Amino acid sequence: MRIVGTGREGQVVRSLMERGALAGHDILPLGRPELDLSSDADSIIAALEALRPEIIVNAAAYTAVDKAEAERDLAFAVNAAGAEAVASAANRLAVPLIHLSTDYVFDGAKIGAYKETDETGSTGVYGASKLAGERAVLAAHDNVAILRTAWVYSPFGVNFLKTMLRLAGQRNELAVVGDQRGNPTSALDIADGVIAIARNLVSGGDSVQRGIFHMSGGGDASWAEFAEAIFAASAAVGGPSARVTAIGTNEYPTAARRPVNSRLAGDKLEAAHGVRLPEWRSSMTDIVERLVRSDDRKRIKA
Repeated sequence: MRIVGTGREGQVVRSLMERGALAGHDILPLGRPELDLSSDADSIIAALEALRPEIIVNAAAYTAVDKAEAERDLAFAVNAAGAEAVASAANRLAVPLIHLSTDYVFDGAKIGAYKETDETGSTGVYGASKLAGERAVLAAHDNVAILRTAWVYSPFGVNFLKTMLRLAGQRNELAVVGDQRGNPTSALDIADGVIAIARNLVSGGDSVQRGIFHMSGGGDASWAEFAEAIFAASAAVGGPSARVTAIGTNEYPTAARRPVNSRLAGDKLEAAHGVRLPEWRSSMTDIVERLVRSDDRKRIKA
């Protein structure tokens, strides 16, 4: 397959490039300056049309959750208007689109894992902009699978796992929020899932393979439990480790309120596409071991 992925430096696209190459696919990353989702729709459409994809994966987004509270216009320009332009390009090219979204479209008040049919209601600008993007994408193109995911980590870029390893190299003890729960999700696993879904969409499939789906790692944890597991896996291979003190959300104030519950149910995705991501602890262990090894250790700070 010829897959164009938006967001050249993002965790998902970098993972897609790695996994796609192993599977023999042609992965074409597209980012700034050629593609800027905050620019006008015509330039976005032209950049995508030039690559003639068989399918587009829109993984680019404005993801600065706290900064978004002060940069509402920019967040909506990228996550809503930019996403709509990508969907319009896919529609013009008559190719399927996979669009990445987030658990932040929910307010986190539900007890139990969120299903696709649950009422949305974001509590901050970032989540509101991503929800607006979902709606704009569905209005612009009907050959779309929207994948909501959560708590993404990988060997690439900046993420919670890499931050914990870096801080463990500097401190003996870390305070980590313990009253928010979600599904830690490997971007490498997301890439594998995206490739499988892309195959289904490119081959035609049927209407149940379009729409909104939840795709996150198996099992759940608090941020504090996630950190403890990271340090246990790191210590087992001679990497940095630290003691974790669980604190409440109120002890770690942020500009944007995070969902207390970010758990996502993946049953619909498995039924429609035959995709269920692995349990998060096994995927996390693989990435920690990869980062701690001498030839990859510099990536902890990258």
